[in-house]
Amino acid sequence: MQRYRDGDVQAFDDLYARYRGPVYRYIARLLGTGHDIDAVVQDCWFRVIHHRDSWSAAKPLRAWLFRIAHNLAVDVLRSSTRSPVDAVDNVSELPDNRRSIDHWQFIRDCVERLLKLLSELPAAQRNAFLLKEEAGLSLQQIAELSDVGRETVKSRLRYAIGSLRRGLEGCEHA
Repeated sequence: MQRYRDGDVQAFDDLYARYRGPVYRYIARLLGTGHDIDAVVQDCWFRVIHHRDSWSAAKPLRAWLFRIAHNLAVDVLRSSTRSPVDAVDNVSELPDNRRSIDHWQFIRDCVERLLKLLSELPAAQRNAFLLKEEAGLSLQQIAELSDVGRETVKSRLRYAIGSLRRGLEGCEHA
Protein backbone atom coordinates (compact mmCIF):
# COMPACT_ATOMS: atom_id res chain seq x y z
CA MET A 1 0.00 0.00 0.00
CA GLN A 2 2.86 2.33 0.75
CA ARG A 3 4.21 1.81 -2.78
CA TYR A 4 0.78 2.53 -4.26
CA ARG A 5 0.37 5.60 -2.08
CA ASP A 6 3.75 6.79 -3.35
CA GLY A 7 2.59 6.53 -6.98
CA ASP A 8 3.46 2.95 -8.02
CA VAL A 9 0.40 1.97 -10.08
CA GLN A 10 1.56 -1.67 -10.33
CA ALA A 11 1.33 -1.87 -6.54
CA PHE A 12 -2.45 -1.39 -6.78
CA ASP A 13 -2.67 -4.38 -9.12
CA ASP A 14 -0.78 -6.41 -6.53
CA LEU A 15 -3.12 -5.25 -3.74
CA TYR A 16 -6.18 -5.99 -5.83
CA ALA A 17 -4.94 -9.46 -6.79
CA ARG A 18 -4.21 -10.29 -3.15
CA TYR A 19 -7.41 -8.97 -1.55
CA ARG A 20 -10.11 -9.10 -4.23
CA GLY A 21 -11.32 -12.58 -3.25
CA PRO A 22 -11.48 -12.02 0.50
CA VAL A 23 -13.13 -8.59 0.09
CA TYR A 24 -15.70 -9.97 -2.35
CA ARG A 25 -16.55 -12.96 -0.14
CA TYR A 26 -16.81 -10.78 2.96
CA ILE A 27 -19.21 -8.34 1.30
CA ALA A 28 -21.21 -11.12 -0.39
CA ARG A 29 -21.70 -13.06 2.82
CA LEU A 30 -22.47 -9.97 4.84
CA LEU A 31 -25.08 -8.72 2.36
CA GLY A 32 -26.46 -11.98 1.03
CA THR A 33 -28.49 -12.25 -2.15
CA GLY A 34 -30.78 -9.49 -3.30
CA HIS A 35 -28.08 -6.83 -3.31
CA ASP A 36 -25.76 -5.62 -6.04
CA ILE A 37 -22.63 -7.13 -4.51
CA ASP A 38 -20.46 -6.29 -7.51
CA ALA A 39 -21.37 -2.60 -7.21
CA VAL A 40 -20.48 -2.55 -3.50
CA VAL A 41 -17.17 -4.31 -4.17
CA GLN A 42 -16.40 -1.88 -6.98
CA ASP A 43 -17.24 1.04 -4.70
CA CYS A 44 -14.91 -0.41 -2.07
CA TRP A 45 -11.98 -0.49 -4.50
CA PHE A 46 -12.87 2.97 -5.77
CA ARG A 47 -12.65 4.25 -2.21
CA VAL A 48 -9.29 2.58 -1.73
CA ILE A 49 -8.06 4.44 -4.80
CA HIS A 50 -9.70 7.72 -3.84
CA HIS A 51 -8.64 7.63 -0.17
CA ARG A 52 -5.18 6.11 -0.53
CA ASP A 53 -3.67 9.24 0.99
CA SER A 54 -5.68 8.72 4.17
CA TRP A 55 -4.11 5.31 4.80
CA SER A 56 -1.45 5.39 7.45
CA ALA A 57 1.37 2.87 7.73
CA ALA A 58 0.65 2.88 11.47
CA LYS A 59 -2.59 0.96 10.79
CA PRO A 60 -2.62 -2.51 9.22
CA LEU A 61 -3.76 -2.42 5.61
CA ARG A 62 -6.07 -5.40 6.04
CA ALA A 63 -7.98 -3.69 8.86
CA TRP A 64 -8.22 -0.41 6.90
CA LEU A 65 -9.45 -2.20 3.77
CA PHE A 66 -12.05 -4.29 5.58
CA ARG A 67 -13.29 -1.24 7.50
CA ILE A 68 -14.07 0.33 4.12
CA ALA A 69 -15.83 -2.87 2.99
CA HIS A 70 -17.68 -3.15 6.28
CA ASN A 71 -18.90 0.46 6.22
CA LEU A 72 -20.16 0.15 2.65
CA ALA A 73 -21.98 -3.11 3.39
CA VAL A 74 -23.57 -1.66 6.52
CA ASP A 75 -24.72 1.37 4.53
CA VAL A 76 -26.39 -0.94 2.00
CA LEU A 77 -28.06 -2.97 4.75
CA ARG A 78 -29.32 0.17 6.47
CA SER A 79 -30.81 1.50 3.26
CA SER A 80 -32.43 -1.82 2.43
CA THR A 81 -35.71 -3.04 3.82
CA ARG A 82 -34.71 -6.65 3.15
CA SER A 83 -32.80 -8.77 5.62
CA PRO A 84 -29.70 -10.60 4.45
CA VAL A 85 -30.23 -14.14 3.22
CA ASP A 86 -27.79 -16.82 2.33
CA ALA A 87 -25.29 -16.07 -0.40
CA VAL A 88 -24.76 -19.46 -1.94
CA ASP A 89 -21.61 -19.81 -4.00
CA ASN A 90 -21.91 -21.80 -7.19
CA VAL A 91 -21.21 -25.22 -5.70
CA SER A 92 -23.08 -26.99 -8.50
CA GLU A 93 -19.97 -26.90 -10.68
CA LEU A 94 -17.88 -29.15 -8.45
CA PRO A 95 -16.10 -31.84 -10.45
CA ASP A 96 -17.47 -35.34 -9.93
CA ASN A 97 -14.83 -37.29 -11.82
CA ARG A 98 -12.94 -38.42 -8.70
CA ARG A 99 -15.79 -39.15 -6.33
CA SER A 100 -19.36 -40.26 -6.57
CA ILE A 101 -22.18 -37.86 -7.30
CA ASP A 102 -23.67 -38.73 -3.91
CA HIS A 103 -20.48 -37.60 -2.18
CA TRP A 104 -20.53 -34.27 -4.03
CA GLN A 105 -24.22 -33.84 -3.24
CA PHE A 106 -23.43 -34.39 0.45
CA ILE A 107 -20.69 -31.74 0.31
CA ARG A 108 -22.95 -29.35 -1.60
CA ASP A 109 -25.72 -29.82 0.97
CA CYS A 110 -23.29 -29.14 3.84
CA VAL A 111 -21.95 -25.98 2.18
CA GLU A 112 -25.46 -24.73 1.52
CA ARG A 113 -26.42 -25.51 5.12
CA LEU A 114 -23.35 -23.61 6.39
CA LEU A 115 -24.18 -20.55 4.29
CA LYS A 116 -27.80 -20.64 5.43
CA LEU A 117 -26.73 -20.95 9.08
CA LEU A 118 -24.29 -18.10 8.59
CA SER A 119 -27.05 -15.88 7.19
CA GLU A 120 -29.26 -16.69 10.19
CA LEU A 121 -26.70 -15.66 12.80
CA PRO A 122 -27.38 -12.37 14.56
CA ALA A 123 -25.70 -9.57 12.60
CA ALA A 124 -23.05 -8.88 15.27
CA GLN A 125 -22.03 -12.55 15.44
CA ARG A 126 -22.03 -12.96 11.66
CA ASN A 127 -19.92 -9.84 11.24
CA ALA A 128 -17.38 -10.92 13.88
CA PHE A 129 -17.16 -14.38 12.32
CA LEU A 130 -16.68 -13.05 8.79
CA LEU A 131 -14.10 -10.49 9.87
CA LYS A 132 -12.15 -13.26 11.62
CA GLU A 133 -12.49 -16.00 9.00
CA GLU A 134 -12.80 -14.10 5.71
CA ALA A 135 -10.79 -10.98 6.49
CA GLY A 136 -8.31 -12.64 8.83
CA LEU A 137 -8.47 -9.78 11.31
CA SER A 138 -7.28 -10.15 14.88
CA LEU A 139 -9.66 -9.94 17.82
CA GLN A 140 -8.34 -6.48 18.63
CA GLN A 141 -8.82 -5.27 15.05
CA ILE A 142 -12.39 -6.61 15.01
CA ALA A 143 -13.07 -4.92 18.35
CA GLU A 144 -11.82 -1.58 17.04
CA LEU A 145 -13.76 -1.90 13.80
CA SER A 146 -16.95 -2.88 15.65
CA ASP A 147 -16.52 -0.32 18.46
CA VAL A 148 -16.78 -2.99 21.16
CA GLY A 149 -14.37 -4.58 23.59
CA ARG A 150 -12.10 -7.50 22.76
CA GLU A 151 -14.00 -9.75 25.19
CA THR A 152 -17.27 -8.92 23.43
CA VAL A 153 -15.73 -10.02 20.14
CA LYS A 154 -14.56 -13.26 21.74
CA SER A 155 -18.05 -13.87 23.08
CA ARG A 156 -19.68 -13.17 19.71
CA LEU A 157 -17.26 -15.56 18.01
CA ARG A 158 -17.87 -18.25 20.62
CA TYR A 159 -21.66 -18.02 20.15
CA ALA A 160 -21.37 -17.91 16.35
CA ILE A 161 -19.08 -20.93 16.18
CA GLY A 162 -21.29 -22.84 18.62
CA SER A 163 -24.38 -22.14 16.52
CA LEU A 164 -22.63 -23.13 13.32
CA ARG A 165 -21.28 -26.36 14.85
CA ARG A 166 -24.70 -27.38 16.16
CA GLY A 167 -26.28 -26.65 12.79
CA LEU A 168 -23.64 -28.62 10.91
CA GLU A 169 -23.91 -31.82 12.92
CA GLY A 170 -23.77 -34.68 10.46
CA CYS A 171 -21.47 -32.86 8.05
CA GLU A 172 -18.24 -33.81 9.72
CA HIS A 173 -17.55 -36.93 7.62
CA ALA A 174 -17.24 -35.68 4.05
